[in-house]
Amino acid sequence: MAESLKQLLADIGPRWHLDIRQHGDLVKSAYAPLLAAAPKAGVAVQRDLVYGPHPRQVLDLFVPEIPGLAANPVARQLASVVVFVHGGAFVRGEKCNPSGMYDNVLYWFARQGFIGVNLEYRLAPEFPFPAAVDDVALGMQWVAQRIATFGGDISRILLAGHSAGGTHVASYVFDPLQGYQGLYARAVVLLSARLQADVSHENPNAAGVSAYFGADLSMHELRSPMTYAACSGLPTFVVTAEFDNPLLDVYGLEFAHRMAVARRRAPRYLSLRGHNHVSMLAHFNTAEEFLGREIVEFFGQACASPHV
Repeated sequence: MAESLKQLLADIGPRWHLDIRQHGDLVKSAYAPLLAAAPKAGVAVQRDLVYGPHPRQVLDLFVPEIPGLAANPVARQLASVVVFVHGGAFVRGEKCNPSGMYDNVLYWFARQGFIGVNLEYRLAPEFPFPAAVDDVALGMQWVAQRIATFGGDISRILLAGHSAGGTHVASYVFDPLQGYQGLYARAVVLLSARLQADVSHENPNAAGVSAYFGADLSMHELRSPMTYAACSGLPTFVVTAEFDNPLLDVYGLEFAHRMAVARRRAPRYLSLRGHNHVSMLAHFNTAEEFLGREIVEFFGQACASPHV
């Protein structure tokens, strides 16, 4: 990480929570030159593949190009797959945003030999809970049925989500009332996910929470992934940022603790030092690879363990 960027993150860090939108824009602007110059060679991208009838039920595919594969496709070993679900406070966000931040997450994984899937989903308030969870399920079904065509191994699928996307991923994996229970996923990574529906004064995205989880506060506990932290044994990596959106770090720790109590073994947990809610993702496919390497190591260990 360049010293100027490192200094910017350090300066903003303690003040991040005071204006997450403004500070987020500053961080995106600072990373923009790095993301524009990030390595993309050797990765074939297919955009807007349809997994459902709604215009937002589309995904982008990032496939590493292997020399000689066209001449001898049988020689290729099936690749691990990472399915990524972006954030946006439940009411906004797109898989391919102008900054290239989400693209670069999948470019980085493809450069490590994974097939990357960047999943878009329907948004609140038009599509409240559990629409986005259903979209994750439909996207995962598409991957399970078709990814082998692109050289992917359906037995090695890592499902990851950031922010609101992490909420939807957590509900897909942990909430037994939704009925999916992490189907097709070998392991899951929750990146600064909102694991508790929270409309307190501390939450600057309270309006988005209400739009998605509903105005009836009595339903929020029933719809929160936190309630069901003990309901899955799927290998899980919980990641928060040192300078995260208000309470997301607290909820991440609590979720990990509840899993630990239920499993009698602590899950993998990381507080990403020096980073905030945006830079956690923005640094992917730059010279800084710490988090990516941690995730790859975690997934390797998960795949080496017996299926849950």
